Amino acid sequence: MQKLPFYKYQGAGNDFIMVDQRSQRYLQRSGRKSIARLCHRRFGIGADGLILLQHNPDYDFEMVYFNADGGEGSMCGNGGRCIVAFARQLGLIEEHCRFVAVDGPHEARIRPDGWVELKMGDVNNIEKGAGFYFMNTGSPHYVIFVDALEQTDVLQRGREVRYSARFKKEGTNVNFVEPAIDGIAVATYERGVEDETLSCGTGVTAAAIAHYLRQPGQGSQAIPIQAKGGRLEVRFTPHADGFTDVWLCGPAQLVFEGVVEV
Repeated sequence: MQKLPFYKYQGAGNDFIMVDQRSQRYLQRSGRKSIARLCHRRFGIGADGLILLQHNPDYDFEMVYFNADGGEGSMCGNGGRCIVAFARQLGLIEEHCRFVAVDGPHEARIRPDGWVELKMGDVNNIEKGAGFYFMNTGSPHYVIFVDALEQTDVLQRGREVRYSARFKKEGTNVNFVEPAIDGIAVATYERGVEDETLSCGTGVTAAAIAHYLRQPGQGSQAIPIQAKGGRLEVRFTPHADGFTDVWLCGPAQLVFEGVVEV
């Protein structure tokens, strides 16, 4: 057993365990059971995911993300925003940074009001089906528009899509979107967590792009998002073949810190 210093962050209700691994390797990529136990809300710290901040000679830091089930995950947008706030707390960065994650390099900046703005990857190859959109915004996302989000059974309907014949093996995240006067409201079922989360960064990014495709506008867009865990904003520039300058913006806050034995 060894003592593991950790920090708990949340971004619009999406919560993460942060571990600084620049000088000491506390956790290994193969340590799936240990990571899942740390994320467990009864037997561990409790979180939607765990993130390692590691040294990278070409960037300010490297982000390694694990889902709550302990498996290494694809890109996590809210986790990316939270690790930027964590890096500033550690004194590693100031208002701007560049880091690398599983889907490649990212740029981020911290606004004076504390919101973190994270540049996501370009989004292309969007599938429009019967009543849904499917795209990859760093993670795969299936987007469905609904009339009454509060009455939608996100867990049940999300599981039906995630464990359907098409997605059963690799999985997908499932987003339910209701247009509002001021932007959109979004609820997300996340693979790896296998439950609804209070928000999902790559999910609201996909939802905002799908919303635009239903009601196209002119020039660069800024879509206000209401997730169950708080407000977010997605900005992007549309083109004939996809979307560039995609930014996920929102709060990222330290909840508490501590030490746990692993």
